[in-house]
Amino acid sequence: MTSNIRYMSDVKGLKDIDVDGKRVLIRVDFNVPVDSHNNISDDRRIRLALPTINYCIDHNASSIVLVTHFGRPKGTFHEKYSLINIRKRLERLLERKVEFIEDLEKARDEISTSSSQNIFLLENIRFHEGEKQNDKELSKKLASLCDVYVNDAFGTSHREHASTYGITEFVDTKVAGFLMMREIEAFSKALEDPVRPIALVIGGAKISSKITLLETVLQKVDKLIIGGAMSNTFLKALGYDMKNSLYEEDFVKTAADVLQEAKKAGVKVYLPVDLVTTDSIEKPIDVKIVPAQDILEGYMAVDIGPATLKLFSQAVELSNTIIWNGPMGIYEIDKFSKGTFKLASAIADCYAYTIVGGGDTADAVDKCKEADNFSFISTGGGASLELLEGKILPGFKNLDRVDQ
Repeated sequence: MTSNIRYMSDVKGLKDIDVDGKRVLIRVDFNVPVDSHNNISDDRRIRLALPTINYCIDHNASSIVLVTHFGRPKGTFHEKYSLINIRKRLERLLERKVEFIEDLEKARDEISTSSSQNIFLLENIRFHEGEKQNDKELSKKLASLCDVYVNDAFGTSHREHASTYGITEFVDTKVAGFLMMREIEAFSKALEDPVRPIALVIGGAKISSKITLLETVLQKVDKLIIGGAMSNTFLKALGYDMKNSLYEEDFVKTAADVLQEAKKAGVKVYLPVDLVTTDSIEKPIDVKIVPAQDILEGYMAVDIGPATLKLFSQAVELSNTIIWNGPMGIYEIDKFSKGTFKLASAIADCYAYTIVGGGDTADAVDKCKEADNFSFISTGGGASLELLEGKILPGFKNLDRVDQ
């Protein structure tokens, strides 16, 4: 795991090159959440890209083209996935005009005829089928817009797409942006030379999506704290009747194997001792807190209980490095959010290096107003998960390296 992180840490960053007079294309991640009226509800991802954009402005790049995806338009134009509103927010944050390029085929001409340094935002790259297919022709078109390629989209760095991977074959100078470097430095600090004991807090719905992580991390951490629906499969492996709770029957043996391997590795595993249960998620009539082994007929687990919260809180309090990936329950519903939110507060209060692995966990931390109290919050859920699994992310793989 650590050697892969070290490999990614050795890519060149913006400060290792000269962008003066160069055409720069920056792959950003502006895939921000919006409400029912398409208003941006959280612009954090846009704000985190500003240091890279402003650096290129301040160091006299001749043009700056921003490329991002937004939503899942499946390779065709959909008005609700247009970047028009994102452009407006970006202009306010940058305090300068941003030119909007709707047609990629005309992009090169629009940029070349610009009379002065301009910032261009290309329309949603996922309107092109070739993006997710890592199409060579689309990669070439994107590469023709720049002399320097900057990847600053950590949230998509685990995908081999045209704008995050394919383009690097056709650009001579390709480096990481400041956000990409911050992400890899944060995880490097947590995994390369951490202050022990290390606790991995893991939740979410499925063990199947995190098998590789569970198998890899047992050699790296001192404590494994498991909550969320994922813990139901582990409790089932211990022989508990989980009644109507979500668990993965096909992975009960896998969970048992993980518990056995953790014991061999000397890793302390923490599982729920009590659970918040309900008769219905959509229209709950009754909500009960019960011991983990005593779920009532017709009920399902939806959150960790107060005794579990105390157990987990004590475990993290005695840790010096804490990595958290996955909520403890259905935090989107108020009645079932206490476990996730209160554990977030407990971790935030620790005198430890604390890192949140993006995705739903980052969203939960934002919702309970604890974001400022964590050492680092990743912008990539899937990317951070694959990083923890020990993989070299495609977004880093073909960037220029310091030792080249």
